Amino acid sequence: MTTKIDINAAARLLLEKDNIIILCHKNPDGDTLGSAAALCHALTAMGKKCAVACHNRIPSKYDYLEIPVYDNQFDVEYVVSVDVAGVNLLGDNLMEYAHKVDLCIDHHGSNGNYANYLCLYADYPAAAQVMYELLVAMNADITPHIADCLYTGLITDTGCFKYSSTTPLTHEIGARLMELGAQHTMLVERFFMSKSRKAVQLEKFMLNNLEYYFDDRCALLALTREVMMEIQPDPTDLDGLSSMPRNFEGVDISILIRPLKEEGNYKLSIRTGETVDACALASALGGGGHIRAAGCEVVGSIETVKKAILKEVENALCQ
Repeated sequence: MTTKIDINAAARLLLEKDNIIILCHKNPDGDTLGSAAALCHALTAMGKKCAVACHNRIPSKYDYLEIPVYDNQFDVEYVVSVDVAGVNLLGDNLMEYAHKVDLCIDHHGSNGNYANYLCLYADYPAAAQVMYELLVAMNADITPHIADCLYTGLITDTGCFKYSSTTPLTHEIGARLMELGAQHTMLVERFFMSKSRKAVQLEKFMLNNLEYYFDDRCALLALTREVMMEIQPDPTDLDGLSSMPRNFEGVDISILIRPLKEEGNYKLSIRTGETVDACALASALGGGGHIRAAGCEVVGSIETVKKAILKEVENALCQ
């Protein structure tokens, strides 16, 4: 049974433990990596053995986080997950920890209550916001490097503070991290003002192949396996692709479908405006997330996957 705890209780638990492994979700983003890196660096500075584990290889875009990756350098005594809403998001390479998570630090309202202890703040737009308050509660030294890690999570999960989940407190913490040395300009350029050629190719494909449904209120892009093989994008080249059609006039729902490594498996990324619950759409197909941004994995053909999600979209719009 999962026991829900607040930030102060989570801080006490972490201060008592050692030989800690921190788990990220598969297909990692800036929030899970930045938050995990910040916690790992802070605990290491306190003299604890700590490392981070992820199903995927960490993209080179995040090299500056200097994440210590777990490689059996110590015997694990305590397992922490960060920004992981359910064990299915750990990935096959971390399945040995699926039922061994001692503490989960998260901000997803759809959290599956899989850890012994859950520190959940569903009204926070990023796990990094929870992590900042946790490090403060631990009296950790938030160095400029740790500030960079936390700021990474904060800006990537808030769309550089433009998503509706952003609060005045989020801005205050962002300002505090800048005061502590976070490199605002470098990080914003890296994630929002610089695109690889492959990312541009994906955007070109999107503009030429975007499908509209329900009086153009829903925009859907299906990336075929052939397109992915032709462009061969890095995972980070897909960042922002799912939310881009939401900027188009009249679009309330944006859906990105892309093939996964396993044949017949597809990842859906869903972004919505104020009138539709993205998490409800994803949950109907076995996924989860936030009210404006969610996702799921579906098995089938590209056509059956489209049909399944569009049925849920139609139900939502009819309501």
